Amino acid sequence: MALLVLAILIAAVISEEAYFVHGDIGTASFYKPPYIPTKCDGYREEQFPPGNLFVAVSEGLWDNGAACGRRYRLRCLSGPKRPCKRRTIDVKVVDFCPLTPCPSTIMLSRDAFAAIAHHGRKINIEYIQI
Repeated sequence: MALLVLAILIAAVISEEAYFVHGDIGTASFYKPPYIPTKCDGYREEQFPPGNLFVAVSEGLWDNGAACGRRYRLRCLSGPKRPCKRRTIDVKVVDFCPLTPCPSTIMLSRDAFAAIAHHGRKINIEYIQI
């Protein structure tokens, strides 16, 4: 029996069909420009990382503004019509969610969303602070 379980695990890893969760689970949407001013650094353009891979976070991650500048590694897990690209991205927190109530755990810039999903408006993600 132990050999069968081991064989299934090895096959899953080799096929790259199994995902092992290492971080927190949440949802992500994207938000549209204008992205400034932000709650973190106002009108400073240099707050945005290369590739425009940045996010605004909901109340649960905001931590009274302590989230500013934090970096997260995230990946798409699922969503309607299989939107996920098979990659992770590193993003930087630059803002508090601009919508009330916030529709997702993390609101991604358009570029960040396009980096991990082919299409869609809301996806399920795994994220971990790095």
